[in-house]
Amino acid sequence: MKVILSHPTGNRNVRAVMTGLANADMLAGFNTTLVADPDALWIKLLPNNLRKEWLRRSFPVSKSKIHTRPVIELARIIMPKLGYKNCIEHEKGWASIDAVYHDLDRNTAKQLATNKLKPDAVYAYEDGALETFKQAKILGIKCIYDLPIAYWKTVKQLMNQEAERLPQWAPTLGGGIHDSAAKLERKTQEFELADVVVGPGSFVMDSLPAYTNKKLIVSPFGSPEFDKTCDESSIGLKSTNKPLRVLFAGSMGQRKGLADLFTAIKKINSKNVELVVMGSLLAPAEFYRNELADFTYEAGRPNEKVLELMRSCDVFCLPSIVEGRALVMQEAMSQGLPLIITPNTGGADLIEEGETGFLVPTCSPEIIAEKISWFMDNRNRVAEMGRKAMKKATGYTWDAYGNRIAQSITQYFE
Repeated sequence: MKVILSHPTGNRNVRAVMTGLANADMLAGFNTTLVADPDALWIKLLPNNLRKEWLRRSFPVSKSKIHTRPVIELARIIMPKLGYKNCIEHEKGWASIDAVYHDLDRNTAKQLATNKLKPDAVYAYEDGALETFKQAKILGIKCIYDLPIAYWKTVKQLMNQEAERLPQWAPTLGGGIHDSAAKLERKTQEFELADVVVGPGSFVMDSLPAYTNKKLIVSPFGSPEFDKTCDESSIGLKSTNKPLRVLFAGSMGQRKGLADLFTAIKKINSKNVELVVMGSLLAPAEFYRNELADFTYEAGRPNEKVLELMRSCDVFCLPSIVEGRALVMQEAMSQGLPLIITPNTGGADLIEEGETGFLVPTCSPEIIAEKISWFMDNRNRVAEMGRKAMKKATGYTWDAYGNRIAQSITQYFE
């Protein structure tokens, strides 16, 4: 069983799939946009931050298996820094993320048509699979579709409801309510052509059309390891005399439930809680301060610094309206933070109620406030819950994620 994997940027979960396929001797090739050679001299001369950022584009497989398509992706990264932001405009820009996905998709389809060594399957991701799958069907190649977020109809329905419920937050909802009919139709066709759908949890799988008879693979994302240079016992030494630090991390919009968290903090109205918000602004800074004047803003930063910030907090709260499976939840747990999350984060399985955190309904600031208040009133329980959350997170590894997918593909097709 040989599989060609295709993804423009090769993020953490893609790497794990790649490694799982490679370990099972199933990886025929990896198609992407940019690849960094960690041994290249010029990379070693870069400043540390730039070097780390660029090395995120290095991959744990032989160069002979990697096919690149760099031009549009380079333009997407560079042109905005030169002041040319129109070229990355959502869907319309010639160097938009949509353009990057579609270019790689077309190129992968062309490669299939001319490749003498025909793979048994292609593995592609939402928005970047249509042409690949069409060509695969012509050649009798199986199509594996990775859906890291809920199916588009569920996303659109939930986002439209939020735009009506909280119109002032509608500009922060992102593409879920702005995607064109053509983009949504593309998603539909990709799904219909797929033989197998891969997702990170039950929330994604429950969002699929009821009529589907496709083979499904559910594999939860992995967690980072606790920093070995840190003293794990320090989790139990956090001061209980200071305000409870509640962390939110992610893009600062209502898709992730930030409006509901703001409302919860206003309901509590206590100096004994500090809300720490880390993430990218989706509206002017003044908008957020008008919604909640008193919170601590932290800008985005490299992953190791994110984990460091997490260790300075007490509780992690992500009351998302729609996700696939937010990686940041397991990152927070790995650093000793219990959770307050909704089922729509995709992480319901992470919660042992009252032990690793609490599961709350979506759109429920009153219940969020109730759970934060519980942590404020039970500071002596927070450290132990943090240790239990850390232990829970260790049960989810990236090796297990990739290996489970590779094994399931083999079972389905051989």
